[in-house]
Amino acid sequence: MVKDFSLFTSPGMERMPNGDPHAAVACLHNGPRIFYSPCNTRDGRGTWVIVRAQDQRKLLQDTGTFSSHRSLFASALGENWPLIPLELDPPAHSVFRSLLNPLLSPRRIMELEPAVRDRAIALISKISASSTSCDILTDFAFPFAVSIFLRLLGLSDERLNTFVGWGKDLLHGDGIRRTAAARTILAFIDELAAMRRKEPADDFMTFVVQAKVDGRLLRDQEIHGIGVLLFVAGLDTVATAIGFDLAYLARNPTEQELLRSKPDRIVLAAEELLRAYSTVQMIRVATKDINFEGAPIRKGDYISCATMIANRDPVEFENPNTIDLAREDNRHTAFAYGPHRCLGSHLARREIVIGLEEWLSRIPDFRIKDGTAPITYGGHVFGIENLILDWS
Repeated sequence: MVKDFSLFTSPGMERMPNGDPHAAVACLHNGPRIFYSPCNTRDGRGTWVIVRAQDQRKLLQDTGTFSSHRSLFASALGENWPLIPLELDPPAHSVFRSLLNPLLSPRRIMELEPAVRDRAIALISKISASSTSCDILTDFAFPFAVSIFLRLLGLSDERLNTFVGWGKDLLHGDGIRRTAAARTILAFIDELAAMRRKEPADDFMTFVVQAKVDGRLLRDQEIHGIGVLLFVAGLDTVATAIGFDLAYLARNPTEQELLRSKPDRIVLAAEELLRAYSTVQMIRVATKDINFEGAPIRKGDYISCATMIANRDPVEFENPNTIDLAREDNRHTAFAYGPHRCLGSHLARREIVIGLEEWLSRIPDFRIKDGTAPITYGGHVFGIENLILDWS
């Protein structure tokens, strides 16, 4: 049950021009449904790898046997506290999830939508007025996604590039850069929390520092856990998704024109692109010895539920490696599954759809610029480093 595979180092996972890490991991479906990989984390630890979507869903529902608490961020500082609510297990998870749900509910996202669309239009209008080419990640996807989360925090865009740099070091840097970024981000969260205690505003961080659980204000580590998760989640994933989506459309002009001429199909298409280009590997920790679908998992073992693998499962999806923008009943797990399903999924979905709608309505036929090649990579979070589009 041992297989030499790593989302970080296996063929197709390295940084490369015109890479396709999603196609590379899809090959796992030719092998066992569960296996042990001796090296499948950033720090070189092994994980059990769950290949089938059905098995991932079963595992992610069983929060009593498979804990979500890994101290993903705090471990970079040699500490042990959870990102909230992502790394809390029930019943504490339910308490904080209920507290935070209203901030990112569908109703709240509807209220935010005009501001999200205005931001997309402003960025794209500026690009189209000045050039017929741009790096979509630098000029649109990151400024767009990060500015939305800054708005949630009640901050201006002045330090946008600084925050993007912190996020890239934290998620994709080596050990030294990751630790330095973690300390910097934590200091920033503390500074912001102190400012909002002194000068409350109508924003996310003010809500957090004034919130109460069981009749008490939140502790410093709980504020760290919530603030850091919002910061990290808002920096990378939506921008990356937009990058992968526009790379696909740049290579497929017929699909591009279809969505441009029929924008009402973009919502459905975005779900298929989320399935095909999922970016996050979720890891759980076994709380006891268990035989899971024939795998002898021991207490303390790591188990990988990589969304990019589950969402290419041929048992779950017909022709999974074919991107069908009209695919119906798309039960993808791009936002995870079970109690820990992504709290920000409603916002992420709307950002991606609005980003595609406004880009396609304002930019004519686009393609990857001659002589350039987008660089992609695998890892804990799959990414696309650059994408130079041309519509001259």
